[in-house]
Amino acid sequence: LAWFRCRGPVASPSPPATMSSIVNFMKTTQADKRFPNQNQANHCWNRYNEWVMCLKGTQGDEDACKGVRQLAVSLCPCEWVEKWDEEREEGAFAGIKFPAKGE
Repeated sequence: LAWFRCRGPVASPSPPATMSSIVNFMKTTQADKRFPNQNQANHCWNRYNEWVMCLKGTQGDEDACKGVRQLAVSLCPCEWVEKWDEEREEGAFAGIKFPAKGE
């Protein structure tokens, strides 16, 4: 998924130059009443699976699901996202089943 890595660009290929543009550039997921606790692991898992469901619903159109991916990446630790991406590529992901691009 080279188009949207955990530590890569979020919305544009070049990062903003000023602090105010950085604040406007950054996006994260909103609070979700289904996950009221400080531990957001379940919220992270759901956001990632919502992204996979978006891919499934759009026949793998990554551009259409870019915003959903951003929500997952902004909430989840990079290591988890990268691990789940790899598991999807290997066909071993425990969540929503939809093959990674290239399968």
